[in-house]
Amino acid sequence: MPAQHELVGPFPDGVDPEEYDRLRRRVLWTMPSGLYVVGSTDGGERRNAMTANWVMQLSFDPKWVGVSIEHEALTHELIDAGGCFAVSMVDREDRAIVRKFTKPVDVDLAAKTLNGFPYIERVSGAPILAQAVAFVDCKVRERLSAGNHTLFAGEVVDAGFLKEEDTPLLRMEDTKMNYGG
Repeated sequence: MPAQHELVGPFPDGVDPEEYDRLRRRVLWTMPSGLYVVGSTDGGERRNAMTANWVMQLSFDPKWVGVSIEHEALTHELIDAGGCFAVSMVDREDRAIVRKFTKPVDVDLAAKTLNGFPYIERVSGAPILAQAVAFVDCKVRERLSAGNHTLFAGEVVDAGFLKEEDTPLLRMEDTKMNYGG
């Protein structure tokens, strides 16, 4: 998060907006969440992968997963154009990997790598990290504008484990990273 940020209301009556903003961010950061790598494609040759923590299952029937992506992110552009995304669940022991996907990546289509990390493609064509514990591959079914993000609701068209099912997954609290609030 940048050192300086714009205060965003609303603010309760009689509070100092800066103090309340700090408090509100600390409270929101306590909400438990995973840390994932979201793969995207425009349906052509463009690919990206980004670290994300705003990922969740949205529906049982049909099986839908949601990812909330900032409007200005390359991943947003690619998901919007390609109508798909994949979520790679990361091994807790691979926590350093998520720092490699905080900016648009270097893609090598011939080698099938993103920032040097091998990826696979399944049904949608969105990249999935080959070293992921598990993945869901999704086709976008709905979009909801949510402030400066879009919530992309995707139907799971493929899913699987690439490592042992009981491998511990990375969570935001396993890192010193924070986002949101």
